[in-house]
Amino acid sequence: MELLTGSTTDQAPANPAATDDMLATQPVGYWCGLTQTAVTRHLRDAMAKIDVTQPQYWVLNRVNGGLTAPSREETIAQLTHLADGPHEIARVVDQLLHREWLRIDDGQRLHLTDAGEAARARLRELATEVRAVVHQGISDEEYVAALKVLRKMVANVEGDGASGNPF
Repeated sequence: MELLTGSTTDQAPANPAATDDMLATQPVGYWCGLTQTAVTRHLRDAMAKIDVTQPQYWVLNRVNGGLTAPSREETIAQLTHLADGPHEIARVVDQLLHREWLRIDDGQRLHLTDAGEAARARLRELATEVRAVVHQGISDEEYVAALKVLRKMVANVEGDGASGNPF
């Protein structure tokens, strides 16, 4: 396979103890996966302490976030790709209806109740607190640079990069 950038950096096996001078050889997939697992676990542990799940937060945000209230089916369709299975979001909608954090109007549209809005606002505060812990010692500029690199890597492998898809 032809290298796209002329780089000859070898790919080394994943090594969580890699020193800074070894990082250029490390597999990005390993480090992204490790990061996703650690950050998601930290957030979900924090949410569990107040008896809420991350998917419940997704649904509360989705119901709150549109120009028009979404239906149950629209909410499920828009969030299922994030979930741990095809039925999780439907269950979450049922949980939130049972908790009376959501209500369904006559047009079958979902709305937050006052209790649901209070929960969503508290979860947003919690997510902001968790973000501060995750981002400790990382400037906004460093964070933006890291995301730009990851976005470019995704574009490269999905064929949206400037050099095209090499596969």
